[in-house]
Parts: sequence; C-alpha cells; structure tokens
Amino acid sequence: MMACWCALTCLAGRFIEDSVKVDGYMRHMVIYLPDGLQHKAPAVFILHGYGAGIWRENPMLGAADRHGFAVCLPQGLKDPKGETSWNVGYPFQQGWKVNDVKALCRMARYVQKRYRLSRENTFLTGMSNGGEMCYLMAYSKQSTFKAVAPIAGLTMAWIYERMEAPRPIPLMEIHGTEDRVSEWMGDMDNTGGWGAYLPVPVAIGYWIAKNRCTNEVTERVMSLLGNGGHHVIKHRYTSPSTGCDVWLYEVVGGVHSWHTGDIDTGEEVWQFFSRYVK
Repeated sequence: MMACWCALTCLAGRFIEDSVKVDGYMRHMVIYLPDGLQHKAPAVFILHGYGAGIWRENPMLGAADRHGFAVCLPQGLKDPKGETSWNVGYPFQQGWKVNDVKALCRMARYVQKRYRLSRENTFLTGMSNGGEMCYLMAYSKQSTFKAVAPIAGLTMAWIYERMEAPRPIPLMEIHGTEDRVSEWMGDMDNTGGWGAYLPVPVAIGYWIAKNRCTNEVTERVMSLLGNGGHHVIKHRYTSPSTGCDVWLYEVVGGVHSWHTGDIDTGEEVWQFFSRYVK
C-alpha cells in the first residue's frame, strides 16, 4: 500500500474520469493532466493487460510530469470469458464483434478535442494484451496514433498472415527473454492457449523491413538494480528514408512485466515517442 500511495502523491497533476460512446458501448477512461500542461500538448494512451483495469500508478505518469504530456488510461470491455480485454483475435474472442481499433481512435479524437491536446502528437503503448493491441493498431489503416510501443506484446499469427501494414510507423518493443506468458521465441503451436503468435525477433523483423531500416546500433546496459537485475540489450534500427525507426529492448532473463526494475520504462518509451513530436 505504501508504494502505491507514494506513486500517487508524488505526481504533480490531476486525474479526470471520462467516457465516450462508441458503437453502442460506453468506453470509460481516466485522463491524467500534469500541472501547467500546455495547449496542444502530446498525449500517450496506455493499454492494460488481459483481465486488468486502469492502472493509476503507471510508470508513464512520472515521465508525463517531467516532459509535459497528457496520459489517457482506457478501460477495455469484457470479452466472451467475462474478462476486461482488447479484441486482438484470441481463440476465445472469436465472434466478439468489438472493434477496439475504431474505439481507441474515436476515444483519442474525443480526448484531443475536449482537453485541447495535439491532434498530431498522440501515441500508443500498453503491456501484454495491450501490447498486442499496439501491434494490431500498427497494422491497421489509421492515422490517429503516430507511433506505438508494445511492452511484452505479441504479433498474432493471423495478423501477420492476413494483414499488410498500410504504411511505416515508428515502433518500440520491450520484452523479456524469459517471459513465460508472451514467449520471446513465440508459440506457433498455440500451446499457451492465446493463439499462434510470432517470435519477437520475427515480429520486429517485419517492421525493420517495412520501415526500411538500414542501420543498427546495439548497446548493452546494466540494470537499475545493478548485478541483482537483468542486462538490457538496446537494438536501435534507424531509417534515413522513412524516418520511422524500430527499437527493441531485449531484457535478458526478464519475465512478463513492465521491466521497471531494470529500466525507467516510462522515460525510455517517452524518449522514443518524443522523436516524433512535431
């Protein structure tokens, strides 16, 4: 309890509960506005994992205070199993008609207008199921979200096989190599029950090619915990032609998490997004 209390009271801003109706559903969200936020400031949408809810202690909030951007924490709807989630086509979501790509784009436009935020500088991140939603958004025909940053996210095989991304988009992935929920080496046989999904290096390889990245810089850094944590290998692929880079943070030995014990995840994600702020 003490850690949660500190995380909230140390923030310099306010939370606002809001909602908007999309396709007959009320879509609920919490908006975080740092003190002194400027007109037309950037916004970052953060998507929760499967069965989870709005996480007001999210690691992006400290970065929002430091760098002056708004945060939107949307709540997923309940799927056929009764769990709050984002519809990314898991086997048990078959027949569920909720279109979360459309819903999130609509929510973003609502938030941009109501809170006088930038229409150009809106970004998307999320963990696990929220990370899968980031990939689906990147593959979809949308112009709302300028860049995406899945955390412990997956590219479902059906997305890779049936969809072709309409354009390059900047993408960052942070993933642990010992993640037993979202396996680094994929699960094309669907042994985990989430549906077939690609190995992380293959999923990232698609975007390296799509974005026409031609240069790679690799950096190995120590964990914030020192020898008690995990090394992080930062693979940064750059594209002089499209300007849409791909970053992959390989957390060696890391499990299924936001990896805040090893890196300042909120700061790292914002450093990536901030490259595309205009």
